[in-house]
Amino acid sequence: MMKTNEIRGTAALKGDRGINKIAMTGLFAALSYVVFTFLQFKISLPGGDATSIHLGNAVCVLGALLLGGFYGGLGGAIGMTIGDLLDPVYVIYAPKTLILKMCIGLITGLVAHRIGKIGQSGDPKHIFRWSLAAAVCGLGFNVVADPLLGYYYKLLIIGKPAASLALSWNIASTSINAVISTIVAVGLYMPLRRGLAKSGLLSKFL
Repeated sequence: MMKTNEIRGTAALKGDRGINKIAMTGLFAALSYVVFTFLQFKISLPGGDATSIHLGNAVCVLGALLLGGFYGGLGGAIGMTIGDLLDPVYVIYAPKTLILKMCIGLITGLVAHRIGKIGQSGDPKHIFRWSLAAAVCGLGFNVVADPLLGYYYKLLIIGKPAASLALSWNIASTSINAVISTIVAVGLYMPLRRGLAKSGLLSKFL
């Protein structure tokens, strides 16, 4: 009888945790959309193209640190893809955004939780080091993949000359975004984690 109750309790806990993650994924999707859409500095490029400085990736990384790679990446990917779909300049890049932002979350989550195991640690220095390493890995991937994938994507849409010009700007903007997003995501995660841990809510997300 006791074992049955324990199994039911564990199943209920997992169910609650799953519901919490889904709800938080929706919250991070909304947050990434708002940050990406309304707090970006857009740079217009020749040929009707554009790039931008924004903090959407920071939300994606923060979500991966709090919720794990899949849910965090999914929230960021959904929010920024919707942002692309509602912007006539970026709408053609929506599929690329969905894939890349999901990858940012998955890589960040892999390094932070599977390798660094920050969810099981109570050492602030360990958590900070692995959170920083995870953010660098996730956003470092994006610094390489976003401009390259964007370059070949644009070859099929706007032609090689414009694609080559946009590549240089995209490398610069993606690198700037990566540095800023790493600082912001890790800087927000550490105090937010402490607050969630003290309130007993941290275990509901991981």
